[in-house]
Amino acid sequence: MKSITVNNLPGYDDRWFHPGFYIAPHSTRFQVEQSPAYIQNLNTSRGLTVNALSSAGFSVGFVGDVRLADYFNLRFAPGVSFITRQLEFKPLGYTPDPTNTNAPAEIITQEVGATQADFPLLLKFHSERRRNTRMYVVGGVKPSVNVGNRRKDEVKNLITTANTDVAIEYGVGLDLFYPFFKFAPELRFSHGLKNLYQAENNIYSNSLQGLRSNTVTLYLTFE
Repeated sequence: MKSITVNNLPGYDDRWFHPGFYIAPHSTRFQVEQSPAYIQNLNTSRGLTVNALSSAGFSVGFVGDVRLADYFNLRFAPGVSFITRQLEFKPLGYTPDPTNTNAPAEIITQEVGATQADFPLLLKFHSERRRNTRMYVVGGVKPSVNVGNRRKDEVKNLITTANTDVAIEYGVGLDLFYPFFKFAPELRFSHGLKNLYQAENNIYSNSLQGLRSNTVTLYLTFE
């Protein structure tokens, strides 16, 4: 009954700065743009179809929350994301090109794995507090830098991408106040603005001209 009738962390919003940390499972995929070569090869012996597959991963990091006004906060949440994105290629009567030594004997799913440093800067707008809960929305930009490729199989890692990205992010969450900390589950959507595609001399890369990131993340934040 005490947790229902007592306001936890009174005066929490009067402080100008709140530190914290988060863990965040996510689902991510590419938004694919096919190249003219992809269209030209549809009715040939080297035709392919390509689909982006969703893959699971997770992120960890820290939160710095600065109070701007009664209902607005500025949040900086640097962290590290462990990402694997997959592209499923299916042959349409494909046969290897005998004049091209790089032509694979078999078409297989390609993977792009990376360890990524994220630097999101977000504006948070929250409702009035109702006892020990309140809703909020958040939005901003997230620059990212690739700090390490995770290539396990050279046959499955024939697609490469740019080392930097910038994404628009927005989401909704719930602040839950406990006696000694605040817990906030948040669902956030991320859409990459930068074309991550980098040309390679192989049939997989030649079928593409645009790759952009799309991610849905469940942030579990403790402040």
